[in-house]
Formats: sequence, C-alpha cells, structure tokens
Amino acid sequence: MREIYQQPLFGIFLTLVVFYLTQIISRKWKFVLCNPVLLSVVTIICFLIFFKIDFEDYNIGGQYLGFLLGPVVVSLGVLFYEKYEQIKENIIPFTSAVFIGGVLSILSVCSIAVVLNASEPVLRSLAPKSVTTPIALEIVKSIDGIPYIAAGMVIAVGIFGNAFGPSILRSLGITDKKAIGAALGTAAHGIGTARALEEGKLSGAYGGLAMCINGLLTAIITPYIIKLFL
Repeated sequence: MREIYQQPLFGIFLTLVVFYLTQIISRKWKFVLCNPVLLSVVTIICFLIFFKIDFEDYNIGGQYLGFLLGPVVVSLGVLFYEKYEQIKENIIPFTSAVFIGGVLSILSVCSIAVVLNASEPVLRSLAPKSVTTPIALEIVKSIDGIPYIAAGMVIAVGIFGNAFGPSILRSLGITDKKAIGAALGTAAHGIGTARALEEGKLSGAYGGLAMCINGLLTAIITPYIIKLFL
C-alpha cells in the first residue's frame, strides 16, 4: 500500500477531495468552526494518523500544491492593479496600519513568550508568526530559531485568522472592506488573504498588499526587536 501513498497524485488527490468536501460542509453549516481550511487540515491529519501514513509520503504530492503558493501570491498583483486608484487614496493610513500591526504582532508574541518563560530558541521561532511561511523560515534561520516551530505557528495563525478573523473584526464594529482586507493580510498572511478575497476583490487587494508589506517589514525589524527581549 505504501507504493500508492508515495505517488505524487495521492497527496494532490487527497488534498483536493478533502477541501472540496469541506467547502460543501461550510456552505451547508454556517458555523465558524466549519471553516474549510480548518476542517481540511484536521481531516487530513486524522486521515494520515488513522491509516498510519507518513507525512513525508503525503507531502510528495502535497508539496506541488505548496509550490503553487508563489504564483498565487504574484497573481494578487492583478487585483492590486485593478484597485490601484482606490488604494492610492488611502496609502498613508494603510501603510501606517500595516506598520503598526506588524510591529505589535512581534512585540505581543515575544512579550507573551517572556511572561510564560519560553526558552530563547522558542521566542526566536515565534517572532515572525504573521508572515507567510517561506519568509518566516528565512527570518527564523537568520535569528537562530527553530524552523519547525515557526512553520507550525505560522500555519496555526493563518488558519485562526481565516476562521475567526472576520467574525472578530465585525464584533469590534469593523465592517469596512478595506480595513478587513488589511487586517487579515497583516495578521494572517496568505491564508488570511484568501479569506479576504471571499469578502470581495477590494478586500483581497488590500490583503495581498498588506501581506507583502508586512513580510518585508518583519524581515527587516525582527532581529532588532528580538535583541530587546534577549
């Protein structure tokens, strides 16, 4: 049976089928925990554990889907081009919000780690939690963190933002599409931006640009903020 699991099509097929089914569930039951991304991750993990399939075997095919993340992020530039005039009108408050959000993201998680007496490697690994995985891993390597912890935290933050972000924002009285997109892109990177796209093209454009700006910002300032806590 392992020969089947090691086929690239297995990981791709499993991921697409599970995501398709969880989308049906999400549309039928409008409940926050029925988020398709969250359900897909939990379902695939349970499937691999139940059938005792190594993650490495699944990822032979799954990595091809992960590779597509790069082109998808680049394609967000099309939305930015379409909404350029609207974004340009709010560029100063937008960039200011992303800058403040990015800095507070690092400061807050580092502060919580210090209060909970987390070890130095863990603190270094948690700092870039709100940027997309490839950027986060490079940041963690440069500050001597642990890549596996960083990758797990980044994915968890993205799923949380995708599942609960819009509900939290609306409960705080934030309903503006531009604000929702900027918040999701800044706090929950690519997975949050995918959720922003569901809110509309304008939200998606703001989310994609916020994700890019926050990734660049975090890469620059994280090493300096880490020094403050160590």
